[in-house]
Amino acid sequence: MMRLVSISAMAGALALAGCAALPTPAACPVGQEPMRTAQLFFGQNIGGKPGVSDAEFRRFVDEELTPLFPSGLTVLDGGGQWKGDENRLIREASKVVVLVLPNGPEAGKKLEAARKAYKARFHQESVLLVTQAACVDF
Repeated sequence: MMRLVSISAMAGALALAGCAALPTPAACPVGQEPMRTAQLFFGQNIGGKPGVSDAEFRRFVDEELTPLFPSGLTVLDGGGQWKGDENRLIREASKVVVLVLPNGPEAGKKLEAARKAYKARFHQESVLLVTQAACVDF
């Protein structure tokens, strides 16, 4: 769990630094533009036991994520695992949210707001964030 927390803390620091400061692709194919994408990994266990139902997660998407990212997002089912404090393998169902980030400095603030809201609502220690440069065409 500590390793996941460390990774999450590092990813959070990157988000707070501002997505605009992170590298973008040097050149995109014709018809695509350079943007950034983000993946948020939301664990569904609460206190080591299954706890966040699909209906509760849908409400979270409707009430928190959609207002922050009204242009759209994708939700995928996932499963994570890591070594816990007692060096034993912990597995957990998760939801992965994929976003194409709006240009500008507000993206990092919105990502952090989403992570903070999930942690508070579902008593989570962390929400993993991964961002990367992408070439995008809608």
